[in-house]
Amino acid sequence: MGPEMVQEGLDLLKYGNCDISDWEGRLNTNNNNRALTGFWIESSLAISPKEQVEVMERIFGKDSVCSEGTRHVLKEAMLVTEPERTAIPIYGKTGMGKMEGIMVDAWFTGFAETEEGNVYFCVYLGRTDDGNGSSAAAKEIAVRIVEDYCK
Repeated sequence: MGPEMVQEGLDLLKYGNCDISDWEGRLNTNNNNRALTGFWIESSLAISPKEQVEVMERIFGKDSVCSEGTRHVLKEAMLVTEPERTAIPIYGKTGMGKMEGIMVDAWFTGFAETEEGNVYFCVYLGRTDDGNGSSAAAKEIAVRIVEDYCK
């Protein structure tokens, strides 16, 4: 995909600031694969936890901007709970960014399918100099909260 197609998708989803101006990822000091990460990680594109939740709803909500086929494929890729082990399916995506070798943010965003409808969430962990923060930790926290909340 080139910049035009990526920009179109970000604009459709209203994904944060939709800024891909640092396409090559020169702002990210930890970028070892500019072709893959570029603007995406600790660069020109920025999104808040609240905006992450709003994007999840734009994708998976009743007024989705995505096709049913796209939603189905995404749900298959994002399923994090085992159906036989939990009462509700939880779907999500992790993310993490580093600057100068230090983890500056980690998150897990997604939704749970309940009988009353989808419950959207984002757990964001900011900078942790002690190295205890990670996207896996954000995921664990989110799953516990969602399972408790949706009982």
